[in-house]
Amino acid sequence: MLHLVQDSPTENNKLVLCIERAVPGQTILLIEEAVYGARCDSSVVAQVMKGIEVLTICALAPDLEARGILTEETLPSIRRISYEEFVDLAANSKHIHTWL
Repeated sequence: MLHLVQDSPTENNKLVLCIERAVPGQTILLIEEAVYGARCDSSVVAQVMKGIEVLTICALAPDLEARGILTEETLPSIRRISYEEFVDLAANSKHIHTWL
């Protein structure tokens, strides 16, 4: 399953809830404001680091770039993906859950 999270972790707890409820082996993609959760100094860094142990966590590179978040400011275990990779990830996922 692919989980899409779009809200900033400072706005609500959707990213933390997603990490807690995702099944090991699933993928979480941070888009839009949620990419702030990929920062090394994020308010949810402990939860993200715990999630990375059993989940694949990605962030949409164009959204990171649009917000001025540099590669060196993101957690090294978070994979930066392009729009094309996002499309492939979605197309190859049997189920997609958007955390609205």
